[in-house]
Amino acid sequence: MEQLVSMMLDAGKSGLDMALYILLPIMVIMLAFMKLLDAKGVLTWLCNKVAPISHLFGIPGLGVFAALKLTFVSFAAPMASLSIMDSKRLNKRHIAATLALIFTMSQGNATFPMLALGLNLPVLLLSSLIGGLLSAAFTYYLMSKNLPTDEFKDEADNLPQAVDKQAKTVMQILSEGGMEGMKIALNMIPMLILALFLVNVLEALHVIDLLTMLLGPALALIHLPETAVLPLVTKYVAGGTAYMGIMFDLVQQGVISAREMNMMAGFATNPFDVAGVALFAATGQRIASVVRYACYGCLVGIMVRGVIHVLVFY
Repeated sequence: MEQLVSMMLDAGKSGLDMALYILLPIMVIMLAFMKLLDAKGVLTWLCNKVAPISHLFGIPGLGVFAALKLTFVSFAAPMASLSIMDSKRLNKRHIAATLALIFTMSQGNATFPMLALGLNLPVLLLSSLIGGLLSAAFTYYLMSKNLPTDEFKDEADNLPQAVDKQAKTVMQILSEGGMEGMKIALNMIPMLILALFLVNVLEALHVIDLLTMLLGPALALIHLPETAVLPLVTKYVAGGTAYMGIMFDLVQQGVISAREMNMMAGFATNPFDVAGVALFAATGQRIASVVRYACYGCLVGIMVRGVIHVLVFY
């Protein structure tokens, strides 16, 4: 019992330190400036300009907006855009392609805090874009080619410019964005603590040693160390926030180097996991009906992202 309590306290201390001194400042600043760009119509303008090109990959303008939110905010940020796509009855092929794009690309709430550990942002964003577009195109042209396309309305694709009934100052907008960032960071604390505690328990029960023995040879084929087993298993079971918490712990202990972390990033910095799929499937009935197409399609982009990171950082 004493050992169990000790593991709880260690997990709580590590989780709080991570959330308050690393996640909180990064998320507050990122969300503040994203909120400002959104309020000034910069994101809307950008998405409408990019939409003609993104259509070649099966991604509507709302899909581009969702991808930007995912990359620079958090894995939950695209849900509003997906809900609009569901209600505006964009055809299911476009929804499936957008979902595959989101499942493949990096999520801001996990990747930006990891910059403090040495995560290479340019390579990460480039692989995220390449992998996301490949997943979307593969899903649109192959996986969902038999889905109906007569539901799509062209007028639903353009994003309306945001009109605020009450004009707000720049400082008010930045403050609101900062508050949203703070909420995201604070909401991560329970998952971080639980993930770190779970890892401590698994290590005490020698489950991690067993998984390392079973999965280590497979990871060696793609030049990943045996120590990658723990964070990768955590990511696909518990999600990106839990993965980030484990990576902070392992890198700070010296178990995993910054180079190895960057090699793993292509496979792990995305919202495609048990929690993520369930969350997005609950966004709308029509979205839930195409989740399986997106799940198969995103595997192509994730594999490509993984290969890019292994080749660059090996």
